Amino acid sequence: MTAPTPLSSLSSALADMVASTAPSVVSVHSHRSRATGFAWKPGLIVTADEALADEGAVEIGLADGSTAAATIAGRDHTTDIALLRVDAAVAPVKFAATVPPLGALSVVVATHRETPSAALGMVSASGKSWRSLRGGDIDARIELDVRLRGSQQGGLALDASGEAFGMAVLGPRRVLVIPTATIERVAAQLEARGRIARGYLGLGLQPVRLDDGIGAMVMNVDKAGPSAAAGIRQGDVIVAVNDQKLSGVRALAQTLGPSSVGTVVDVAVRRGGEPASFRVTVAERPEA
Repeated sequence: MTAPTPLSSLSSALADMVASTAPSVVSVHSHRSRATGFAWKPGLIVTADEALADEGAVEIGLADGSTAAATIAGRDHTTDIALLRVDAAVAPVKFAATVPPLGALSVVVATHRETPSAALGMVSASGKSWRSLRGGDIDARIELDVRLRGSQQGGLALDASGEAFGMAVLGPRRVLVIPTATIERVAAQLEARGRIARGYLGLGLQPVRLDDGIGAMVMNVDKAGPSAAAGIRQGDVIVAVNDQKLSGVRALAQTLGPSSVGTVVDVAVRRGGEPASFRVTVAERPEA
C-alpha cells in the first residue's frame, strides 16, 4: 500500500471538511434568484441579503434533495445579512472564535445548481472593522482570493480547522467575508425584531458645493421627525454636525447606525446666509 503523500493527506482533509459541513448548507431560491444559506440556529437560515429577491416566495433546498418553504424573518441591507425561518431539520454550523490570519487557507462551502460545492482559496486581506457603503458596521475586513458564482453567495468560509469564520459574499471585484461576529450580532436582532434599528433625522438632503466646502441642503422635512421638532426647516443648508464639517450626504447617513438612536447631535446650518445651530435627538428610522 502506497504511503500517503503530504498533498494526498491535505486533499483528504479538505474533502472530509467539506463533507462534514455540507449538511448545514442549503440552497436558497427566491424569484429567479439563487443563493446559498446555512443554519445559524435550528429553524433559522442565514443568507446573503443582496442575493435574496425583494418579492415572491422563498424556498430552501436541503442537502438530501428535498425542499421546504421559508419565510423572511428579517433582513439588513447594510450588512448584507438576511434571516429566514424554515420548518426543517438542518444542523447549525460551528462558528470559529477567531479570524484566520493573512495568507491562511480557506474553503468556501456553498451550493450550485442544487448541489453542494466547494472552492479553495486563501485570506488575501485582513484588517480592522469597517463600514459598508450602506452604513453597516462590519466587525473585520476579510477578503478571499477565490472565485465564486452568484449562486454561491451566502456560503460558509471555513478555516483550516473546519470552523466557519464568516459568510462569503460578492463585493466589488472581490470576495468579501461577513465575519461571524457581525452575523451573530445582526441575526440576533433580526430574530428578535425583524429589523435593525437605524438612526433617523427626518430630512431629505441634497449635496451642495459651498465656497468653503460641502453642504447638504434640506429639500424636505418630516413634520413628525426629530429635525422638525428641533426647528430645522426646508431650505436650510447643513454645514457641520457635532462641530465636524460635513464631508457629504452619504457620510452623514453612515453615521446614523444603531448606536446613534437616542443621541443628541449639534447640527450647524446656514439659513438665508446666516449661521444657526440646532440640537437634534436622533430617532429610530420608521419602517417603510
